[in-house]
Amino acid sequence: MVNTYRCSARRATVLLGVSRTYYYYRFHPRDDRAERARIKTIAESRVRYGFWHIHTLMRREGWAINHKKTYRIYCEEGLNLRRKRPRRRVMPAHRVQRPEVLECNACWSMDFVADNLFNGRRIRALTVVDNFSRECLAITVDHRLRGNDVVATMEYIQMQHGLPKRIQVDNGSEFISKALDLWTYGPMRIK
Repeated sequence: MVNTYRCSARRATVLLGVSRTYYYYRFHPRDDRAERARIKTIAESRVRYGFWHIHTLMRREGWAINHKKTYRIYCEEGLNLRRKRPRRRVMPAHRVQRPEVLECNACWSMDFVADNLFNGRRIRALTVVDNFSRECLAITVDHRLRGNDVVATMEYIQMQHGLPKRIQVDNGSEFISKALDLWTYGPMRIK
């Protein structure tokens, strides 16, 4: 419109309904080959590093690079793909052979089970099982179970059955809480 009808750029952008910056914009191709190569070499040498670690290393080396640019290059190079093997293959490789259970109270297992009620409310149940006799020592059910609830259940079972030699648990947040840790390694438990 500016060349054909000889009107100003301001008038032409108003008539077309676009911003004036659209008319004046000039494309500047990015030359980020050096940054791209450095990010790739860091990612190859330090496989476990995410883009924030790589960005921090780039800044420490003196690169004047924005974190958004680092992230863009990181994604374009496909470095954000999961490089770890699936968990089902990793866990059995590092698992220790469990000792054989030959008597009651030698080993207990604790785990949580969750379900929904008819009205949609969620309930959780803590189950404690003796691995030798397969006897369920306790089931604690509530809408929310925390580390203190696990300790209360264990103290209740302790009064009835005594203490086991070993307890098997997963790494759930309730089993790695400070309350259960204090109960497990407290002064009365150490033999």
